[in-house]
Amino acid sequence: MSTENEGTAAPTPPAAPSVPPAPASETQDVAPAPAVPEPVTQQLPPTPAPGTEPTQQIPPTAAPAAAPAYGEGHAPAYGGPQAQAAHGAEGWPPPPPTVPAYGAGGHGGGAWGAPLTADGAPAPKQKGKGGLVAAVLVAALLAGGIGGGVGYWAAERSNNGTGSTTISAANTPKDLKREAGSIAGLAAGALPSVVTIEASAGDGEGGTGTGFVYDQQGHILTNNHVVASAANGGKLFATFSDGKRYDAEVVGRAQGYDVAVLKLKNPPAGLKPLPLGDSDKVAVGDSTIAIGAPFGLSNTVTTGIVSAKNRPVASGDGTGSKNSYMSALQTDASINPGNSGGPLLDGRGAVIGINSAIQSAGNGGFGGGQAGSIGLGFAIPVNQAKNVAESLIKTGKPVYPVISVSVDLQAKSEGAKISEQGAAANELVDPNGPAGKAGLKPGDVITEFGGKPVDSGPTLISMIWTYKPGDTVKLTYLRGGKPTTVDITLGSRVGDK
Repeated sequence: MSTENEGTAAPTPPAAPSVPPAPASETQDVAPAPAVPEPVTQQLPPTPAPGTEPTQQIPPTAAPAAAPAYGEGHAPAYGGPQAQAAHGAEGWPPPPPTVPAYGAGGHGGGAWGAPLTADGAPAPKQKGKGGLVAAVLVAALLAGGIGGGVGYWAAERSNNGTGSTTISAANTPKDLKREAGSIAGLAAGALPSVVTIEASAGDGEGGTGTGFVYDQQGHILTNNHVVASAANGGKLFATFSDGKRYDAEVVGRAQGYDVAVLKLKNPPAGLKPLPLGDSDKVAVGDSTIAIGAPFGLSNTVTTGIVSAKNRPVASGDGTGSKNSYMSALQTDASINPGNSGGPLLDGRGAVIGINSAIQSAGNGGFGGGQAGSIGLGFAIPVNQAKNVAESLIKTGKPVYPVISVSVDLQAKSEGAKISEQGAAANELVDPNGPAGKAGLKPGDVITEFGGKPVDSGPTLISMIWTYKPGDTVKLTYLRGGKPTTVDITLGSRVGDK
């Protein structure tokens, strides 16, 4: 009998939410954006560890796959024969949503920096995406070599010439100080509490991500997908901005939330946790600062604003692993693979989110064909991450709020439709679960949750997971076109399945 909020398998991904649900208590009047299809995003993959980088061939674009919503009960139930038939022996989770795979597709246009033939004409284009990547990489190497040569030549000219052409700024102070509230000041205060995480599996594969100090006991908060490869017998290291490196171990992981907690095995004295802000009070337009290790470049700081709130995001890493759902903070701060798990700070230097996913234009880039930032980054709100972290530290297991229904992800409806087929009625809506007790039945379409509009199954899941088990929330559903609003008390599910 299903007691989770899951979606039935669908041959094609569900329509992504077009407009993020706006909180009912919103204090700012922000003009709604035009309704445009919103693509499912992809988790920021950790940067490959040195020596384990993939080859520079771009794989063919994967065929579209189903984009299930594993927060809203899959029908059939977990572990049952129907679930195993739908999702394999494990029964959970569903395969990740169709996303622009990192490395899928190539750069448009000609091969920048390609060599010329003897007669001065451009060399013939290499066939295939592998050749295009090779040309781009060669161009990068040439650019680096030329730049280095010019720099050395200029230095020689300066040392051996008759004079310098540079001009020093007048009245430059000996000790140039930055205000504590400036970006430089905030970054200087936060960097000592941010770590670069190296994760390696038993087979040597792994990658690089980011985390930050959560408490003085040595707990580090990060993304689950950063450490998943090392969770079973692998190795984890955390390196601080001063270069000191420590062994770490996994305390607990929440696959659905994409949150993980590590602990330094021998934490140093004087750890300084980053202050946690209130993500519920964040406003669109607020300043943001992202810190991480994009493509392995540790201690990188970028800035932007909060572009949107409550953005329903279904994310996966494109490898067939379990999906994650969040009601995300959207930012245009530049974040890239390797920023995963790093803090998103507000203008005071307090953590308001954990950088977790980006939307990519789909074109490959340097670093094994991984995509980069186009100004669409998504962070797990820190209020949610804090609740998950506390549960992981106390018990090692995540706890999910559920309404115990199965959502039909193939339905073309303005809301989240409860499945009508694929399992017995008592599996589609658990009569003893929160939704069943509130009177919901198969075929009902949930249109509001907590006073916010619901336009899809993934939206419903991400909204449910912003609450805690035991919370009472108003839910509106349609039956025969007639709306009904009821109070529903959320149930719970312990652990990932």
